[in-house]
Parts: sequence; structure tokens; C-alpha cells
Amino acid sequence: MTNILNIAGKFIGTDYPPYVIAELSANHNGNIDAALRLIGEAKRAGADAVKLQTYRPDTITLDCNRPEFLIRGGPWEGRRLYDLYEEAHTPWEWHKDLFGAARNHGITIFSSPFDCTAVDFLEDLGAPAYKIASFEAVDLPLIRYVAATGKPMIISTGMANVEEIEEAIEAAREGGCRQLAILHCVSGYPAPAEDYNLRTVSDMVNRFGLVIGLSDHTLDNTTAIASVALGASIIEKHFTLDRSGGGPDDSFSLEPPELAQLCQGARTAWSALGGIDYGRKSSETGNAIFRRSLCAVQDIRKGDVITSQNIRSVRPGYGLAPKHYDDVIGRVAARDMEFGEPLEWSCIEPE
Repeated sequence: MTNILNIAGKFIGTDYPPYVIAELSANHNGNIDAALRLIGEAKRAGADAVKLQTYRPDTITLDCNRPEFLIRGGPWEGRRLYDLYEEAHTPWEWHKDLFGAARNHGITIFSSPFDCTAVDFLEDLGAPAYKIASFEAVDLPLIRYVAATGKPMIISTGMANVEEIEEAIEAAREGGCRQLAILHCVSGYPAPAEDYNLRTVSDMVNRFGLVIGLSDHTLDNTTAIASVALGASIIEKHFTLDRSGGGPDDSFSLEPPELAQLCQGARTAWSALGGIDYGRKSSETGNAIFRRSLCAVQDIRKGDVITSQNIRSVRPGYGLAPKHYDDVIGRVAARDMEFGEPLEWSCIEPE
């Protein structure tokens, strides 16, 4: 299994700029025009891909009134699962138009399938990759089914422990997946930044040897951008036109200007990482003169002894480096030097 992904011709890994996914989720709020506009706004913001969620309420839960099917806590407190997913799902009949709109905008589109029928449906649409949502990371049969498509797969690991992550990776391998990424994730909506423990990203890079990313549910971009410095090659964020829109996912999603800031900030952070380099950088070249060097602070005549009274370490840096101060004190001037003249070895008689 490789540690580089190729989704629709774009390479993803630590040697490439972060791959930013705008998660549309339920933020169309039941309006296809809003969904189409989100795709265009994601492209303008600089995202690499938009992602859908492909399910119907009956493919993800049951139309059941038992207490187990009521949501406890969080932003959806008291709602039935079936009713939430009925409101939130992206109608399957929209998908063809959404895929077409993404092609027209020149942005990659793929989806999270929640059962095998969704995988089959997305295959017919030519999906270039698949995302397994955190809650489905324990659905090993679904992971194997997606793996059998031969497409790149991204698995979110929210709530999964190390053993469950390893089981998901093994299921992907068994199913035939050769391009796999896993995303560090906290499945809180929203999630506080302190829950993210971003050092886990670095550990995942070393532990699993895969492309690693972050599915970020915090309310700003700080956590996502910081993750790049720790090895995250993919960033996924929920995206909306209006955070106050009232939809089930709007309140913890980015608006277009914030998505643009994320795309720019993440790529700047990646560029800043560079490689290990202790040498002088091109942007520093012109400022070398502002370093200190040894300089005559009064006129010195040939034959004079060089002392702490007639030389000092000052700016600019055209002369001998200050580290040579003790080497030249007590030596004899080989020629006349003017006040302000930088010292050079040619100014000093050999010992």
C-alpha cells in the first residue's frame, strides 16, 4: 500500500501541498440551488474537492420510535435519527447534476457512501474516490466493498481506538485497496480544539505509514493549519454559505471567506516546512550587512598596535567577524586605516 494518493490526477502526500476537502454534508438545507452554489464557492475559495454524503434515511437507520433511536445530547438533542437524516440527506436524484457542476467548475467531487447500494450508485456516476465517515469506520464489510472498487479511500477515525483503526486498515487491504488515507478526527459537533491532541497526527504518520489527514470540527482554522506542521496531508472541513442558516450542520461549518483563509493558510504552512536547512536563505542575503564586524573606531596608522580603543565590533558586517576580536588585539597594523574602515586580514601584519 502506497503512502501517496492520486485522486483525479492530483497527488496527495507529505511532498505535496495539503489537499483541502470542503464537506457539503447537509448544508444545502434541502435546496439544490444552494448545493450547486456551494460547489462554485468551494472552487473559488481554493478547495481541491467537494464531498457529499450519499444515503437515504432508510439506508442509514430505521423509521423507529424506540428510545434507542432518539438522539441524546449535542446539537440534535431529542430528534429521531430517521427524521434528522430525512432532513439532512442529499437526494440521490441531485447527484448527477452536482457531479456535472463540479466538472464544469473544474473541482473534484466524491462522496461518503453509507451502504453498498450507495457505492454502486456512485460507481455509476464515476466517483474518483471514496470517504468512509467516522461512524462507519467500524463497518468492515462496507470498507471491503468500497475497497473492491479499486478507488482511493479515505477513512475518518473519530471515536475509533488503535485496534479499530488497524481493523479498518486491514479490511481495506483485504478488499484490494492500494491507495488509503486515514484522518485523525474528533466526532464532536463542534469539537473543542483541546480535544484534538494533534500530536496524534505525527504518531499516526509513524505508526501506520499511510497518508494522514485531519477531519476538523473545530470552529476556526487554527487546528487544521497547525496539523499540517505535524504531517497532515489532507484537511476536511464542513462548508456552508451561511453559518446562521439553521441547517443541522451549519453552526460548525466554515463560510466561503473562512474556507479561502484555510486553503491559503494550510498551503503557506506546508511551504514554510520546507526541508532541514541551516544555510543563509535568499531572503536574508541583502540583510547580511546588518551583522556585526570588526571596524576601526579611530584612524590607525601603519605600525600602530591594534587595541580595544581603536577597533570595535559594530554594524555593518563588511569586515572580519567578531569571533576574531581576540586574534587581532595586540597585532600591528600593516597599513593606514581610516575611522569606520572594516578590518581585513590584509590590514594586519602576520604574526
